[in-house]
Amino acid sequence: MNLPLLILGRLLRESGYDFTTITPVSHRRVNARPENSVARSLRDVFGWSRPFPRTLLPPRMLELLREAGELLEDGELLRSGVRFSTRGELLFVHSAFPTSGADAVFFGPDTYRYLSLLEWLAPTARRAVDIGCGGGAGGLFIAGNCESVVLADINDVALRYSRINAELNGVENVEIVASDVLRGVGGDVDLIIANPPYLVDDDARLYRDGGGRFGERLSLEIVRQSLERLSSGGRLILYTASAIVEGTDTFRKAVEPLLMEKSAEIRYKELDPDVFHEELDRDAYRSAERIAVVALDVTIR
Repeated sequence: MNLPLLILGRLLRESGYDFTTITPVSHRRVNARPENSVARSLRDVFGWSRPFPRTLLPPRMLELLREAGELLEDGELLRSGVRFSTRGELLFVHSAFPTSGADAVFFGPDTYRYLSLLEWLAPTARRAVDIGCGGGAGGLFIAGNCESVVLADINDVALRYSRINAELNGVENVEIVASDVLRGVGGDVDLIIANPPYLVDDDARLYRDGGGRFGERLSLEIVRQSLERLSSGGRLILYTASAIVEGTDTFRKAVEPLLMEKSAEIRYKELDPDVFHEELDRDAYRSAERIAVVALDVTIR
C-alpha cells in the first residue's frame, strides 16, 4: 500500500475533485492549446497532467506526492507522476499522461464504457475475478453485488494502484492477486469479468498490447481459460474489440470455435462501431476498415 497516495486521494475527494479522462489523442490536443501549458488548478495537475509551479499545490499535497515518489521535475516546474479519475462517487488513481511506460496503468473512455456495460448487465457472484484489472475499476464497481472479488493482474504497478483504489473507495471484500489470466487465481470462481488490452502495440505496453494479428490473442486466451474454469451457472463478461475486415468481425470468427466446445448461453454485442480510428493508419491495421468495441456475455449451462 502506498499510504501517501491514499491520503492524497482522500484530500482530493474532500476538495470536491472531479475529472473524466479522455483518449490520449484528445488529451494531447487539449494540452497543446497555449493557455494550457501550465496548470492552474487541481484538475490541471491531477487530471490533465500539466506542469505546475511549486506554489500551486497546498503544501500537504506537495509533500504527499514527494513521499509517494511521484513528484517529478519538469525544468523549473513540477509534475505529478499519477492521475486521478472519477466515475460517479468512485475515485481512481492511475498513471499520469502520457502513458508511455511499459508498466503504465491506463484509465480512459474504454474504462467508462466497460463500467457502463457492467452497470447494464448488473452481474452478481459469490466470488468474482477481474482479469487484467489495471487500477481495479471493474472489480471495485461490481464489488457491492459480490461476496468477494479478486483483482488480478500481471503488472505490479496495477496491483499497487488496485490496493489504493480499494481502500480509497471503502471496498473491503477484495483480494489482490498477481496472475497471468487465471493461472495465479485459486479456488472456485462463478463470475469472470475482463477488459483486456486489445490492440497491436509496437512498444508491447502491458495495458495496450493484446498480441496476435489484430490484438485479439489475450482476449481469446481469457475466453479459453474461463470456459475451462467455470462450472454450471458460471458467467464470463468480456469487453474487448475486433478489427472488422471486409465486413467480417475477426474476433467473433476466432472465438466462435471456442464457444462451441461448451454448452452455454451466449450473447455478443457490438458496443461502438469505430474506436481508435488513428490506428487504421498503421501497417498492423492496413486490412481493417474499422475497429469495433464488442461485448461477449457467456453463461455456462
